[in-house]
Amino acid sequence: MANTPNSDGETYRPAYTSGYPHISFGLPFPQACSKHITTTFAASRVYIIASASLSKNTSYVKQLQDALGEKVVGTRYGMKPHTLWSEILEVCADAKGVRADLIVTLGAGSLTDGAKVIALAMANDAATFADLDKLHSGDDWSQQRTDVRPPTVSIISIPTSLSGGEYSFLGGATNDENHRKYGFGHPTKGPALVILDPQLTTSTPEHIWLQSGVRALDHCVEGFCSLNSTEASDAIAAKGLRLLVPGLLKTKADPADLKARFDCQMAVIEAMSVVFQHGVSMGASHGIGHQLGPMGVGHGETSCILLPAVCKYNVSANGVKQRKVLEILWEDESVVKLLEGRGLRRQSGDLGDVLDAIISSLGMPRSLKAVGVEGEEKLDRLAENALHDRWCATNPRPLTSQAQVLEILEMVKG
Repeated sequence: MANTPNSDGETYRPAYTSGYPHISFGLPFPQACSKHITTTFAASRVYIIASASLSKNTSYVKQLQDALGEKVVGTRYGMKPHTLWSEILEVCADAKGVRADLIVTLGAGSLTDGAKVIALAMANDAATFADLDKLHSGDDWSQQRTDVRPPTVSIISIPTSLSGGEYSFLGGATNDENHRKYGFGHPTKGPALVILDPQLTTSTPEHIWLQSGVRALDHCVEGFCSLNSTEASDAIAAKGLRLLVPGLLKTKADPADLKARFDCQMAVIEAMSVVFQHGVSMGASHGIGHQLGPMGVGHGETSCILLPAVCKYNVSANGVKQRKVLEILWEDESVVKLLEGRGLRRQSGDLGDVLDAIISSLGMPRSLKAVGVEGEEKLDRLAENALHDRWCATNPRPLTSQAQVLEILEMVKG
């Protein structure tokens, strides 16, 4: 899709051929946000959900508030990772109380997920855990709910990480009481506009930026290696990989490399297209990861830990596809230099080994022990919860028993 700037230097276009969402880049985010709130959405009562760290450590939240002026009717400073139901209800009540007609998120993926579920909760007058329990999609996140009112409040997302939730209709949120993460599917809506500003992302802590990038890598790898991928979706996944892996390595080496950051942002669009535009099923790295997160593990860290092991577990079912991913990764000179420096060769070593080398070089955790998840009780609970996730069932080697999940967890215990 062509990137043709407008007269003011902004490029504004659909992210996908479906026409939803639109993306904007080329303008500083406060200017772009103010422009579209007025011209695109005609909104007058804006509620901001802002990153707590951005609020405390930078002037970016104030810059946004100043740009929007009197249209800002409320601001929430921070939400906990993995989007707790209790906080969903707090913000829902606050936003309804000020009669918000548009939500802006400024921060990482948990805020985006939060906004999606909040907009759904607002439309359905949710005020209790019991109310939210009636809105999620259970074990089947793709089911069409006709008994739930669709959101009416639009969302603008200004992401600071690479988690990609801004390109998905699906919202994930964690029940505080049972610590299980639930998917809120149709009729939940994702942001209508995503504003990309690579300069803004330089304020993102390095570990958040890189781990969320590995999450996008997970979308590409599990998408390409899925048994229901297509030639078209594989081409999209490959495009994402070719942008993302070198981009992550470059931003690790030079955090001020704005082109590499922008390449990573554009790669996320491709990564999410595989899942939500082409309908390709993910596998066990996503399925187990959804339930590992509520144990206190960062959203992207779950992919850092699980993806290489899941590839090793699946190689008997999708080895040909894994070999094609390897060929793509070996195309880039910076990747070749890294892999050869770690003793890997093009014709030897499997995809799990190559991904381990890439993720380790980014300084990301590679075991459950490294993120404080230890003990048989925790692993048993994780395995049991994972079996409720639809993407464990669509793993190339479907996971239908706790023993199978534990076999993967054993590889990453540390």
